[in-house]
Amino acid sequence: MRTLVSGVTCLLTDAGGNVTDAGGFFVADTRHLSRWVLTVHGRALRALASSAAEVVLAPPTVRNENPPFVLRRIQRLGSGLLVEELTLTSFVSSPQTVRVALSAEADFTDQFELRSSRVFDKSDATREVSATDGEVVFGYARRGFRRQTRITASPPARLSGDGAQWTVTLPPGGTVTLQARISAGDAADEVPALVAAVSNRGDDLDRCVARGLADLDSLRVPAADLPPMADVDLPPGAVVPAAGAPWFLTLFGRDSLLTSLFALPYRPELAEGTLRLLAATQGREHDVSRVEEPGKILHELRQGELATLGEVPYARYYGTIDATPLFLVLLAEHHALTGDDILAKDLEPAARAAVGWMLDDGGMQATGYLRYRTDGAGLVHHCWKDSADSMVFADGTVAAGPIAVSEAQAYAYRALRGTAELARSAWGDPSWAADLDRRADRLRAMFSADFRLPNAFVALALDGADRQVDALASNAGHVLWSGILDDSWAALVADRLAADDFFSGWGIRTLAEGQPPYHPLSYHRGGVWPHDTALAVAGLAMTGRADAAARIAEGLVAAASSADGRLPEVLTGLPRRPGQPPVPYPHSCSPQAWAAAAPLLLRSVL
Repeated sequence: MRTLVSGVTCLLTDAGGNVTDAGGFFVADTRHLSRWVLTVHGRALRALASSAAEVVLAPPTVRNENPPFVLRRIQRLGSGLLVEELTLTSFVSSPQTVRVALSAEADFTDQFELRSSRVFDKSDATREVSATDGEVVFGYARRGFRRQTRITASPPARLSGDGAQWTVTLPPGGTVTLQARISAGDAADEVPALVAAVSNRGDDLDRCVARGLADLDSLRVPAADLPPMADVDLPPGAVVPAAGAPWFLTLFGRDSLLTSLFALPYRPELAEGTLRLLAATQGREHDVSRVEEPGKILHELRQGELATLGEVPYARYYGTIDATPLFLVLLAEHHALTGDDILAKDLEPAARAAVGWMLDDGGMQATGYLRYRTDGAGLVHHCWKDSADSMVFADGTVAAGPIAVSEAQAYAYRALRGTAELARSAWGDPSWAADLDRRADRLRAMFSADFRLPNAFVALALDGADRQVDALASNAGHVLWSGILDDSWAALVADRLAADDFFSGWGIRTLAEGQPPYHPLSYHRGGVWPHDTALAVAGLAMTGRADAAARIAEGLVAAASSADGRLPEVLTGLPRRPGQPPVPYPHSCSPQAWAAAAPLLLRSVL
């Protein structure tokens, strides 16, 4: 699919720029166009070339028959806005009368419906279509939730509930340009910028970095586009990286934090915006309906119909074990790089509350580790591998909670160390700094005792009975990067992680090949995630395994180079074959924030 993104706005089309059943024009979790199809004289055109910038089309002809015109189709996105520009150029010596139509339908489907098998009863919804000489408006309402899609045309077209239709005279050798504007409600009267070209200068990694930065720029979401909350004042001017298109175009705690961390040397404003927005939405009370607890950092915000009406729990959802320590990690790394005392001091109360959550509701004081229940609202698992079947033993048995997942402890270790340094250098509290360092020392010693498998690898997790979940998993790469392992153990983990049952030739598999629960097309039990691989590469580089780090990074860069420099959310775990591109995962988001940021981390550590 062809994907265009601008913040919370996304267009998903086929190669010709048409929206059919598989795509849509999405704004803030709602599909505002479910059909948007171009025809000329009632017939589809043939796509001759297709990119994000433009699509070149012509009437279908037989061999050696020249088409009478070419149509260039440019689609631009703004906040809640799609501008469609059609330029017809004649290549014949006589005038042509051309009938151009853009057929439209708006089903206002919530994105949770589109990516789930669950059926929601919406029999109480009302829909309406109204058309005038100037615009056609599709409307939807249900239990107070209201959305509209407006279509206008220039020059004036015949507008109806079926879309827009022009009948124009195309002069010999001349051009005619038509424009349609589709807005989600009252979008600003702007002219969105053209999709910018991405630099091809430098080596393959440089080109991947350029592509990643361009994708991150398209995924920037200003605070004004996030859902309003009566009890929260969002910092004006702040921007965050949305997690990915088309399903995750919103603030995600873990995703936005790791993305901002990877991009810190390139886009430090993303880190500041993410930290300030997550501090503003930090948990204040105990609310089991959204897994909120005081001091806990948010998992996600949603503003679609199902979240707004409470039919899914994700309007403001806190089901994440790792966003809170990652918040502290990013704050410390931002200060270390930029020396920004203002941000550090502004967020000191949020940082202290985050440490308080880790010790109290997070479970570290009582059990020594960050733990999450698997029976609450929303997600079963509250780590980055959040699919229901991700936490498994080597024999395929699913682990029961409460779960202490390995990388969350590693993040906690790095968070304690980083916050201790902030307490010393920015907050003038050496006593608390010393206490945090002591806690980090204890956590490191406990982790070594409890998470070291008999084969010297890192356990995926501890289950509710404190048994080691012994599947060989890529989470160990995050652990390696964190610094929680002593040098001798880190060396053993690094060598095992770089073995061929983990490395597909493109990246690190989420589960090592050959184990009963492994499947190369599984989201979290065999697929290859670029951000996961980049963290493993960083861990290998830190451990002195430069050759292994370079070999695995080359695979990731090669995967990106086969797709114009862009890395998707996830690839399959199928092995690399000479002369063949990687096999894509069928439901992968692209562009996706931490995949886009993965080359930035590679450039920083190699």
